[in-house]
Amino acid sequence: MRTAGRPTLEAVARRAGVSRATVSRVVNGSTTVAEEIREAVHRAVAELGYVPNLAARSLVTQRTDSIALVMPEDANRVFSDDQFFPGIIRGVSQELEAADKQLVLMLAGSPAGRERVARYTTGRHVDGVLFASLHAADPLPALLAQLGIPVVCNGRPLDGAGLPYVDVDHVGGVSRAVDHLIGTGRRRIATIAGPSDMVAGIERLAGYRQTVAAAGLSARVAVGDFTRESGAAAMRDLLAQHPDLDAVFVASDLMAQAALRTLREAGRRVPDDVAVIGFDDTETAAYTEPPLTTVRQPIQEIGRQMTRQLLRLAAGGSIEPALVLPTELILRDSA
Repeated sequence: MRTAGRPTLEAVARRAGVSRATVSRVVNGSTTVAEEIREAVHRAVAELGYVPNLAARSLVTQRTDSIALVMPEDANRVFSDDQFFPGIIRGVSQELEAADKQLVLMLAGSPAGRERVARYTTGRHVDGVLFASLHAADPLPALLAQLGIPVVCNGRPLDGAGLPYVDVDHVGGVSRAVDHLIGTGRRRIATIAGPSDMVAGIERLAGYRQTVAAAGLSARVAVGDFTRESGAAAMRDLLAQHPDLDAVFVASDLMAQAALRTLREAGRRVPDDVAVIGFDDTETAAYTEPPLTTVRQPIQEIGRQMTRQLLRLAAGGSIEPALVLPTELILRDSA
């Protein structure tokens, strides 16, 4: 039977027949308390309906049980139809839920947003920080690491700080895609590259350039920013500059979907006239017209692995400093 008012640690201690200090250790997850005593404390907690005071607990344990996921993008981008962002969030959420930790999602797509994130994270309101969609040499991850805050990034940070990261084999995935195009007889292969201030954009373009060069082919490059609008504009530019192109590797599925539409509007048949391959294998890739051949990257698994790495770091453990996940070429009708 529950007591009147909010139960206290002292009330739980009396019910369990142990000291207040013992109850505190059990509630805060200590493994040094005997099993029978832990069970007695847990029974008393359940019977009394005791709820820990998280603020007080944080003062004792120096932990907040919260992890920040920082995305240096604005809300319009994160909550658009780009399925990369929800995939990362789902993966992170799954791991944190299993670990009984709280997710704090923070957007840093503006100077005010970056300042707010810096103030919050350096104020020790979280136990660690995950960074996804980093642009250029963002100084914040290295600053937090220097302050002793555990940090894990999605993608190799461009500032060369040597921070731990989880990424995919961009170069290998693109190479397989372009080799497939070459193997089907395509010789005038263009690319719509991603932004040059992101490691994904840089490495996917490098994979394309290396593969066409090895085959003795000329590079045809237009640049987008991973949005649908930029993909359409880049495809129009490629058609204007290289009207004889017979294939295009596109550095994201969202841009590839726009490229398919632009080719259709230009009277080009896919794949008869122009073959198209994307990168991501988002949920909608199989439902384009025609269904999109693409390089699959395990987006949710990236989020999960980032979180596992960060939780190990926060617990004082060691981790793999550079975890690179494999990609896979998914063949459909567009190439």
